[in-house]
Amino acid sequence: MSNLRITVILAVVAFGMLGLAFASKPLYDTFCRVTGFGGTTQIAEAAPEEVLERSVTVRFDSNVMDAPILFRPLQTNMDVHLGEHGLAFFEVTNTSDRDVSLMASYNVTPHKAGIYYNKLECFCFEERIVKAGETKKLPVVYFVSPDMDSDSNLADVRTITLSYTFYETDNFESAAKSAALN
Repeated sequence: MSNLRITVILAVVAFGMLGLAFASKPLYDTFCRVTGFGGTTQIAEAAPEEVLERSVTVRFDSNVMDAPILFRPLQTNMDVHLGEHGLAFFEVTNTSDRDVSLMASYNVTPHKAGIYYNKLECFCFEERIVKAGETKKLPVVYFVSPDMDSDSNLADVRTITLSYTFYETDNFESAAKSAALN
């Protein structure tokens, strides 16, 4: 093999690896959304028409990562039938003397239940500004899919924990503009 050919092959491999490095996060996010891997919940457009007798307890957990806020669920748990709407509220209070821009990340445990946990509305879908000293009530409308009942791998699941972590974003100006438009 000539040196030129080896150089071209190595350059193609290097650019391919660089391309995969840039594509890895969107590919991983898509994989998690489709499979529920790692407790990633699903986003639904509409609730199912079928509600089953089987019920699960949904527990609510809240965490804060490096933000000057208090964040808590207003209920610790709810019993819902598979396919039934649930409505839960969380409360966030900005304890600082400045406005903060926040985003929430979320997951479900056990992780294997993530593919069946669906949100219809959630404060976690977009960045939000909480003014200095302000307290906001944040709703989550959800359901656990009736399809979970036919998954033998989830026959033992009686409790699902929905966990949120609020963190301060660096994107305060874009969030402020978005809030002004709403």
